[in-house]
Parts: sequence; structure tokens; C-alpha cells
Amino acid sequence: MAGPTATDAAVVVDRVSKRFLLGEDRPGGSLREALSNSARRVVRRDRARPRDEIWSLRGVSLEVADGDAVGIIGRNGAGKSTLLKILSRIIQPTAGVAWTRGRVAAMLEVGTGFHPELTGRENVYLNGALLGMSRRDLNLRFDDIVSFAGVERFLDTPVKRYSSGMHLRLAFAVAAHLEPDILVVDEVLAVGDAEFQRRCLSRMSEAEREGRTVIFVSHDLEAITRLCREAVWLDAGRVQARGPADDIVADYLASGAQLAARRGFDDDPSRPVAIRSVEVLDRHGRSTTILQREHPFRVAVEYEMRADLPGFDAAVTFTTSRGILVLEETWSDTVVDRPRQVGRYRLEVTVPPVLNVGEYVIGVWFGTDYEAFAEEPMAARLALEGSVKGRPERLVELRLPWSVQSLNGSTPNF
Repeated sequence: MAGPTATDAAVVVDRVSKRFLLGEDRPGGSLREALSNSARRVVRRDRARPRDEIWSLRGVSLEVADGDAVGIIGRNGAGKSTLLKILSRIIQPTAGVAWTRGRVAAMLEVGTGFHPELTGRENVYLNGALLGMSRRDLNLRFDDIVSFAGVERFLDTPVKRYSSGMHLRLAFAVAAHLEPDILVVDEVLAVGDAEFQRRCLSRMSEAEREGRTVIFVSHDLEAITRLCREAVWLDAGRVQARGPADDIVADYLASGAQLAARRGFDDDPSRPVAIRSVEVLDRHGRSTTILQREHPFRVAVEYEMRADLPGFDAAVTFTTSRGILVLEETWSDTVVDRPRQVGRYRLEVTVPPVLNVGEYVIGVWFGTDYEAFAEEPMAARLALEGSVKGRPERLVELRLPWSVQSLNGSTPNF
């Protein structure tokens, strides 16, 4: 809700909690949720049984100064999106209050705030009107919005026929170009190509330089550290820490990766794939967390398949302590025939000496092109020791082949 504050902050969150009831109506939910709940009540006959509850947020308090860019990080289910929906007035908190000062433009989901039957052009004007923009102001910004979104050919097509990428580009362009006082963005980098992601970050940086407040949720931790001076770490619905973005990202990554060379994981019997353990091995096959940079090492993953899964695939990622994704290797890139039958397996990937000296967090993922079955984004941690060769800032050393030839007919001396 909007309201006066006792400070000059653009955003004030005061002891906010949010409870959701499983299988029950969600008080204070969005209009879409309310309509969906009403339809379910018509056919449901088991309302007498007790309902489980989930507290997505628990006593969250924070302030964001006018003109600041703050990143919100945390694992899935930590409450990040719920907090942004409360700030955007899409849902109401169960307890506590959240105040915002000025116009809020929210980019929370693909197509948020769009009417599917209206054209792209009509939705631009509709969203601008909802933000209190005059038609004259909208006309002045319209060309910039369309150019940024790159949907000129489809402006007069109903957005229900847009692809998810087109939805995202237009929705972000509207939210970012209508000059809101507060720009709230949730995972805008999860969809779209690299060029569009770069333009999104550039536009958010520009908004911050213009004195607008930016609140940014993303699993792209490098983007968080690049855009935001400060970060807030949410864990299980509570504020775990707040401080300089570099420090908070480093603490967050370290928290989820144990120092043990072999790490086991709890099983979820409802999933078709379970990650049993992840282990780091040196070139001699010994379990360790400290390795020499000059030698290859292996990552071994034990997993269990409970169903026959066509298109089954795996990936291993390596992220620096600052949140920069350095390597992401997918099984299907090099192995065409992969086991998909029920059973227990041990998968190993060998990493050549390409990473620079430093600490890395290893992530493991199992799924298909359409669905993720099991994921541990912070499965293990390792440290590479050795010489940085005078180049501590570089991320990888590929030792690429070089060649030289003389263009004046002589033979080069070696």
C-alpha cells in the first residue's frame, strides 16, 4: 500500500509477513487468484479438512533510499517474488505494512499487466494510463518504447498471439520507459537473448543514474553486483543479511556450499530424479576441496532415476565467489546416447586446467529441454591454488593455438 513515511526512503517495509494456505483461498491475493479460487469452491467438497499453511515472508523490515538500486537474492522459495508483489500492490501482506513513495512500475512476470485481447499499441497506452501518464507524455515516449522492444511489426496484433520473448521485451520497455519513481524487476534476465539482457541492464543503470529507485530480483548474481550497490539476502522468508552487493553475494554463495569434498543431499521421493551426492576429485582420484590450478580435476555426481525420461540431460556449472558464471557444461553437448532408464548412476565430468586461481561454487542440474527434475545450484565448493601469472582478473586460461606467417616472403626466425 502507499502511504506517508517518517523517513525520506522511497520504500519502507515494516515487519511484513505473508501467509499462504495450501489448497485454500489466499486472502489479499490478486484478482486472477480470486477468480480461480471462486471457481474451485464450486466443485470442492473437502473444505472441512485442515489446511496446511506456508509463511512466505516472516517479519521482513527494510528501507530503500530514494535513487538507490538494491538487489534481492536468495534461493527458490525464499520469498523474493512475494516481497516484490507486495511492493507492487498485487497482493496484500498478512501482517505488517509496506509503503512506497511515488509511481511504481513492476516487471514481475512475462506480460504482467497486459490485457491479452488488446494489441501491443493499446497495452502500451493502457499501462501508461495506469501509471498516471498523460496521453501527450505517452506519445513522446512511444517510439522509444517500441524501438527498445523491437515489436514494430506486431504493434497492432493482440498480445495473446505474442511469443514469451515478445511479451517480455514489450513489458520491460513499457515499465522502464514510462519514468516511474520506483522500478521493480523480477527475473527479467531469465528470458531473452544476450543482447536484450544487456539492454535491460543498461536501461536499469540509466534509471538509477536518473535518480529512480530500482529493486531487482535475479538469480544472475553477476548482474546484481554490476547494477546494485547494496543487496538483501532473503532466506526462508526472513532477511538473512544486507550490505554491499559484492559481500552479500559472496556470503550467500558460501552459505550453500559445504567445504566437505563429498556432499550428500536429502531425497524428495516425489521427484523422478534425485541427486544423491556430489564429490570433487583430484587427478589421482582423491576427494578434496583444494586443487592445483595446473591439473585437471573431476566432479562426480551420484543420482537416481525413478522413471524412464526421454531427452534426459545434465549440466554442471562453475561460479566465482562474486557470482560470475564462468563455465556451464551440458552432458548432451558431447554425449549423444545417455541412459534414461530407472536405476542409480554415477556421472563424472573432467574439467581441464582452464579456470584461474580462486574459489568456485559448483552447481548440478538434471532435466530436459522443457523441465527441470533436480537441481542443486550450490552443490559443492572448491579452491584452485597456483600462480595467477600476473593476471588475477581473468576468468579462464584456454591456451588457444597461435600461428604466424610472414607476409613479405621470408621465413620467420624462431
